[in-house]
Amino acid sequence: MTTAASERARSAAGRQSWRAAYEAYSALDEEPREAHDLESYASAAWWSGQADQAISLREKAVAAFTALGDPLGASRVALLLCWDHQARGAFSVSSGWLATAERLLADAPESVEHARLLSTQGLIALFAEGDLEKAIDLFERARELGLRVGDRESQLVGLAGRGRALIKSGRAEEGLALLDEASASAMGGELDSQVRGNIYCMTISACSDLGDYRRAAEWTETANRWCSELDVTGFPGKCRLHRAEVLRLRGEWPAAEAQAVAVCQEIEDFDRGVVSDAQYEVGEIRRRRGDYVGAEQAYGAVNELGRDPQPGLSLLRLAQGKLDAASAGVNRSLADTHEPLARLRRLPAQLEIAIATGDLRTARAALTEIEQIVDQFKIGARRALAFDATIHVAHGRIEIAEKDWASAISSLQRGRDEWKEVGAPYEVAQARTLLALAYRRSGDEHTATTELEGALAVFERLGAGPDAARVKELMGTLELRRTFLFTDIVGSTKLLETLGDEKWKRLLTRHDEIVRGRILEGAGEIVRQLGDGFFATFDNPKAALDAAIAIQRALADEVFAPDVRIGAHAGDAFTTSGEARDYVGQSVHIAARIGALAGAGEILFGAESLDGLGSSYRLSQPRTESLKGVEQPVDVVSVAWR
Repeated sequence: MTTAASERARSAAGRQSWRAAYEAYSALDEEPREAHDLESYASAAWWSGQADQAISLREKAVAAFTALGDPLGASRVALLLCWDHQARGAFSVSSGWLATAERLLADAPESVEHARLLSTQGLIALFAEGDLEKAIDLFERARELGLRVGDRESQLVGLAGRGRALIKSGRAEEGLALLDEASASAMGGELDSQVRGNIYCMTISACSDLGDYRRAAEWTETANRWCSELDVTGFPGKCRLHRAEVLRLRGEWPAAEAQAVAVCQEIEDFDRGVVSDAQYEVGEIRRRRGDYVGAEQAYGAVNELGRDPQPGLSLLRLAQGKLDAASAGVNRSLADTHEPLARLRRLPAQLEIAIATGDLRTARAALTEIEQIVDQFKIGARRALAFDATIHVAHGRIEIAEKDWASAISSLQRGRDEWKEVGAPYEVAQARTLLALAYRRSGDEHTATTELEGALAVFERLGAGPDAARVKELMGTLELRRTFLFTDIVGSTKLLETLGDEKWKRLLTRHDEIVRGRILEGAGEIVRQLGDGFFATFDNPKAALDAAIAIQRALADEVFAPDVRIGAHAGDAFTTSGEARDYVGQSVHIAARIGALAGAGEILFGAESLDGLGSSYRLSQPRTESLKGVEQPVDVVSVAWR
């Protein structure tokens, strides 16, 4: 190895100019053999996106340091190998390198490497084992030892790690103060690039977990400026991930998705956990846009990487109308999740899905736990603004379901305003949509329209297709997807002849009371009355099916009631606005034809409409029917209600 060339490489590595160092080492006539050169070349390769080469060089560096009789150098590189394999999910190999470092340092006098071993053990206790008390103790010991041996990096990692562990244990204000101190200290003076990056990441992720998105955004901007100055790949994928999270919250979805996709490309071989988080971000953005196929692929990638794709996957199932799958997914995830802040990320979805399925008891329980966790992680005497907004919107959802319009309006106004202060336009528009529903149900159509217009403008700007379509539906311009239900008395002409006008009129009045009441109780909308039948719509197939069963059972309880047939089908249709609101489209036509096929006392549904509901109801085997005016045959199922 020529002296001039090797000095250029060493000089670049000493300045942490990793791209220049990698190019210089790669240009040498042969791979370096000296232990320190192998260590520096490995770091340069790591920061240049060459993970496999970095690991190979580090393994050679450990051997070279060992051959020199330098256990401190060998242990220092062994600890890096521990993290290389931990990030890749090779936990046994990671444990092996940690044990190697522990053995190498066992008989050595107190040193910088001992402090870094304690930091590594603390990080494993915190993130891999979830043992918070152990982590707090190890980080404090690392900080104290760093002070004794003069290692600033161990001091700052110990400070930041202890702060992160304190937050997870519920001591939010104390932990944030330590993280702010560590991150501010990391900004000044020379510090190892990887140590500095880890401190930033711990700080940003802690702020996000606590709902302090403004503080998270501030530190994200700082971290991203630093990553840009480094001009490297590899670790900065973590900075990109945090940037993607901030951009998504701000409503800058194309830029957020681009950042998240770049993470997946840059650090695919580095850190499976970060890549899975980036894939989850991609799934969240695509779900909001209505790209359900793309979202499914992203959530699938999260699952393949060994992470739980919840609650996003269950919210996707909810958007697809698969209520059973949505409920089962989020409930299973919560059953497997015990860390409070991790549960807090799932509980609002459980609440939303529970309301959609009519399970207000579960929704109420979810809200109670949300409030308990938020109070546990207050920053000082106050809740994080985003958490307060989440709670108020959750209250509003439940109050709408309970038809408490005044309380819903109050809760949702607060939630809307708090999300606005956070700077989260999508969440603001969601709150405005719910608020419009409460206003409309309370009889204030003018204010409801104002809220809907505001929400629609934001959804259209963001590209949130399903939400925009839902708002247009509420404004009376477009029906996104509804379940259409038709009822009809069987043999009404013969009954009229048998009973006579007066008795028939009394029977029909009682029939109308029962059918109308069960439709409205099931949150259905009566579009119009068709002679001796009804045309109604529901938000989802389950609500329509529950109403149909309730109708048949209520009629069966009467001393004398006519036989009624019921048919339903879910799909898209256009709607007209105004006093004479109506629905038109192929889906409405199919529902009416299915209703005409039903027999006396029968409930007949389009089979596709009940996808995912089969486990909750007794359904017949599907049968294929050709419907007049419908090009393709339709599979239908009969629902047992007795």
